[in-house]
This record gives sequence, structure tokens and C-alpha cells, in this order.
Amino acid sequence: MSKKESAALEFIFAYINEKNRPYSVQDVFTNLQKQHGLGKTAVSKAMEQLTVEGKIKEKTYGKQKIYFADQAQFEEVSEAELKAMDSHISELSTQVQTVSQSCRQLDTELKELKSSLTTEEMISEIQELKAECSGYRERLGKIKSATNHITPEQKEKVYKERNLYVKEWKKRKRLASDMMGSILEGYPKTKKQFLEEVGVETDEDYQVTVPTT
Repeated sequence: MSKKESAALEFIFAYINEKNRPYSVQDVFTNLQKQHGLGKTAVSKAMEQLTVEGKIKEKTYGKQKIYFADQAQFEEVSEAELKAMDSHISELSTQVQTVSQSCRQLDTELKELKSSLTTEEMISEIQELKAECSGYRERLGKIKSATNHITPEQKEKVYKERNLYVKEWKKRKRLASDMMGSILEGYPKTKKQFLEEVGVETDEDYQVTVPTT
């Protein structure tokens, strides 16, 4: 037997005795592979060898074999000792739950802290906000100090007058267009020549468009 195989036997035998619980080959391979680098075939052979030597026990459930420590090697435990162990296990389980809950809470707090701004970042952001507020105050001051403000009533009056003038503009432009259309029906020259002869200047000459509203 090679040193590697001998070492595997020692590791697995010690592990099964220490844990003292039933394991399959897959269980032992999964638990020891990362720490000791044992292959599944090596684990299987080692456990079979330990069974043949009588160091561990084997039971078959269907197609699966389960291996466990030989209970004869352990001292008998009284009922009182078993109850004491159960009580101790219960206490430890409670402690584990308490510690786990505390860890989850600390983990949540850590995530919150990581997502929060640092003191330097907070100071920088405050300075930026102050500068932004200063700009707004300056702009508001200029608006308040201006002398060309108009009241809502004055604004409404201006819009009404504008609409009235635009409506009249459109009306007169339409009348003028209709008149020119009638004249041009018997005019021997082009519309452009007609406008030049009578000295009419159009909106288009000054790139003026009639507002849509």
C-alpha cells in the first residue's frame, strides 16, 4: 500500500470516528476532497478497506452503502449523560441561532454603510448644493429687482390684443390675395411682374409669416 493510500485510510478513519455519524462515499468525498485532495475512487477504496479490516461498519440501503464508526469502541453512555448532551446541544443550537441572527443584522448594516456616502463625499456634495443654491438665490434676486414685471391681467390683455391683430391680419391678407387673384386672371404678365409694377411688398419679401395662433 502506498503512502498516499495509507494516509487516506488514516484521514477517513479519523474523520468517521470524530463525526460518529453515517456517511456515504459521496459524503466523505465531498467533505474531505477540498482539504485533502482525495479522489472519489480513492475514498471508495479506503472505506471498503476499513470495512474489511473491521474498523468501520457498513450497511446497504437499496443501492446505496452507508458507512459509520464501530460503536463498540466507544464507552457506554448513561441515560442521564445522554440527556445532559441533548441539553447542551440545545443550548448550543440556541447560541448558534442568536449569533447567526446577529451576523445577518451586522451584514445588513455593513451593506447600508457601503452604500452610504463617506464623510469626504458628503462634504463635497454639501458644497456643490450650496453653490447651486447660491446660483438660484442670485437668479431670484435679479428677477425680483427687475422693473419690467407685468401683472397677470396685463399679460392676458396683451394676448387678447395679439389674437385680435393676428385675426385681422389674416383677414386682410386673404382679401388682398383674392383681389390679386382676380386681377391676375386678365393680366398678361406674371404675378411677380404685377407686384413690381404696382409697388406691392409682401410678407414673403420680409420673411414674415402669419402666426398659427
